[in-house]
Amino acid sequence: MKNNVLLYSLFFLLFLFLAACTRTEPELSYAVMQLVYVQESGVVKERFSFFVIANDEDGIENLADLYLYHDHEGLRWHISERDWLSVQQDNNTWLGSRSIAMIDDEPLPRGLYRAVLVNKAGEEAARTIAFDPPVLPRFPFPSLAVADGTYTIESQYPVNYLLGYDEQGNYVQTVRLPTLQGTVADAKFNAKVKSAALWAEDQLYATSALTDAQLVQ
Repeated sequence: MKNNVLLYSLFFLLFLFLAACTRTEPELSYAVMQLVYVQESGVVKERFSFFVIANDEDGIENLADLYLYHDHEGLRWHISERDWLSVQQDNNTWLGSRSIAMIDDEPLPRGLYRAVLVNKAGEEAARTIAFDPPVLPRFPFPSLAVADGTYTIESQYPVNYLLGYDEQGNYVQTVRLPTLQGTVADAKFNAKVKSAALWAEDQLYATSALTDAQLVQ
């Protein structure tokens, strides 16, 4: 009887050990925040973009929640797997949101933030972000015009992209633009893309601008 109890205990301890060994924290290798000037029905408002480079040993589908904290001000934003944007770029998976905002459109506090990535087993990875963009815009708000199969952009921002959306307004694709004027065909949009908006980016000062979407097909 004692031998059976001892054997059972050993198997139980081995099970706990193996179970513990299979639990791994998610990977959060990089985190970035940007101030985003967003055009909504012609009105430009401040919004904030928050993205992390994420990975998990069991796959991206094993990730569940992404949090952003400003501990000094007691602020918290929660982005679930149902809500985050997932962008593939240079063999990395970026997860996050372009819709971080304060109540009543108040400016977001500058300073240190904390990103926390949680997988479905409840394990966490964290990283600190310094957020200190200019108080006033460095460049005028850009514009995008699409007509007769061509696009025309007016932008002083160093880098410009087109963000493609499907018929329901869901994000589909990002296209980097080599020139500020060209044909829509040159953008090589996915067949699902029906409209596009200009995403202009000033990486040095962590500031971007997002225009209203225009029909492209």
